[in-house]
Amino acid sequence: MFEQTNTHQLEVLQSMQDFVAENLQFLLPVEKVWQPTDSLPDLTAENWRDQVQSFREPAQSISDELLVVLVGDMVTEEALPSYSVFLNEIAQERHGDSDKPWSKWLRGWTAEENRHGDLLNAYLRLTGRVDMHAIELTVHYLIANGFNPKIFPDMYNILVYTSFQERATRISHGNVGKLVSQQGDANLAKICQRIAGDESRHETFYTRCMERVFDLDPENAMLSVGDMLRTVIAMPGRFMYDGKDPDLFDHFAIIAQRTGVYTIHDYAAIIDHLVKTWNIAGRSVTGKATKAQEWICRQAERYLRFADIVTATIKAQPPISFSWIRDRKI
Repeated sequence: MFEQTNTHQLEVLQSMQDFVAENLQFLLPVEKVWQPTDSLPDLTAENWRDQVQSFREPAQSISDELLVVLVGDMVTEEALPSYSVFLNEIAQERHGDSDKPWSKWLRGWTAEENRHGDLLNAYLRLTGRVDMHAIELTVHYLIANGFNPKIFPDMYNILVYTSFQERATRISHGNVGKLVSQQGDANLAKICQRIAGDESRHETFYTRCMERVFDLDPENAMLSVGDMLRTVIAMPGRFMYDGKDPDLFDHFAIIAQRTGVYTIHDYAAIIDHLVKTWNIAGRSVTGKATKAQEWICRQAERYLRFADIVTATIKAQPPISFSWIRDRKI
């Protein structure tokens, strides 16, 4: 049986078309936005071999741990079709060329996000540091397996989820960029920072939209955030599979935590940031929404209380083999 869309919430979101139009500025004009080729060797140039060689050399210094995190981030970006599908629940795009602001945002956001996987895929392929066939299998499995953000039928939580995830991906790409820069690959550092810049703009759009929802419907917005956090924010790549490792996402997450790219401290910090950005503590609500408000405001602190235990547990994990790096253990 299909879950029924929350009609009231959808009406509130559709009433925000003018607000969304005012914030389409967070999509850059196509003629001004960066494209993957801007960060890659020019294979049409006479000296393309020299360009490829100079591009590959710095990548040889990147650690296996960071390679695994980079691949996991790229695989997650490549599953864009799944994310566009669930965002269409807000846009209600039925014909594919609607001029409504929500539809314009969905198409523009998808176009900008599409460059991320393309660029990281090209980088990994050119450097020769990874097993691209294993990575391609993983991408294929992830898209085919689908993606359930555990949101429906709550429409507001589409915005809660995207606000959280855009910030999380910004942090992850940004941290990878900093670490690979320290390891000597300025090319990859620039790539990661460009992608993180996109994620930052997208994050701002979604958090502004959810803030507007709080202004229009504070009690239901509060209940939605509480419900979302109780289920824990489902990571987009949690169904990734390479044909070998059924726990591939968990193993990838361990390496991300171990390298400091994305940790439980980051998770807690994102919750704290959203609580402050949406002024959750200062909202005037009643009944169940008041209880949800009090609970939400305690969550960042709750995660920090057991962060050290999680960190110690992860450090104690035995080496893990990844097909992405030809079954080497890290």
